Amino acid sequence: MNLRGVMAIYKFEMARTKRTLLQSIVSPVISTSLYFVVFGTAIGSRITEIGGVPYGAFIVPGLIMLTLLMQSISNASFGIFFPKFTGTIYEILSAPVSHFEIVVGYAGAAATKSVVLGLIILATSGLFVPVQIAHPFWMLLFLVLTAITFSLFGFIIGIWADNFEKLQLIPLLIVTPLAFLGGSFYSIDMLPPIWQKVTLLNPVLYLISGFRWSFYEIADISIAISIAMIFLFLGICTAITWWIFKTGYRLKN
Repeated sequence: MNLRGVMAIYKFEMARTKRTLLQSIVSPVISTSLYFVVFGTAIGSRITEIGGVPYGAFIVPGLIMLTLLMQSISNASFGIFFPKFTGTIYEILSAPVSHFEIVVGYAGAAATKSVVLGLIILATSGLFVPVQIAHPFWMLLFLVLTAITFSLFGFIIGIWADNFEKLQLIPLLIVTPLAFLGGSFYSIDMLPPIWQKVTLLNPVLYLISGFRWSFYEIADISIAISIAMIFLFLGICTAITWWIFKTGYRLKN
């Protein structure tokens, strides 16, 4: 592997975070803090506990996962879309760097930024509610795997999009609603039976459920199924990325 080439892409993308620190780090942290204030105060006064966990603490994993999904997609999609938009992607494709190394550089940087942001939000949440992590290893595993998976997903979106409107289409119209309806702020046991079955079709539910289990050992879905779903989605994104570079889809035209 050309580690120097990978690190060049990785460092370039990480440097972009420093130039846009307010947008990349500060803004998501403030937005998440507002969720704690609004939901913790307004809804927390009506719903004291869920599964024996105070409501304010219950929503912490969901809020972290919500931010992680959106930031992973946003960072990776913009990272590869901008070279396409400016035409500099041809320089990357002609460089002595393999397709795998290009993906590792871009997706790795996006995943790193998302994981760091998730940990910052986790630390910030401790200022508002008492947070306990029952299984730190599994928490970090879910955090890293989700960041990598959705960074690959964002990379695919960045290749597919041919304008800035399409770049935001899937995150805003599909991923965000799925995250809000995937148990970020509630347990699916609170829903009517028919809607519980419908919610099982939401893939984000499995991510949030497994991540919440690593905190409080409560989950809507079996932890084994949650892990299997992450690896399934990771495999699908990897296969699509391989196909894109094999066929040159929206790269060679």
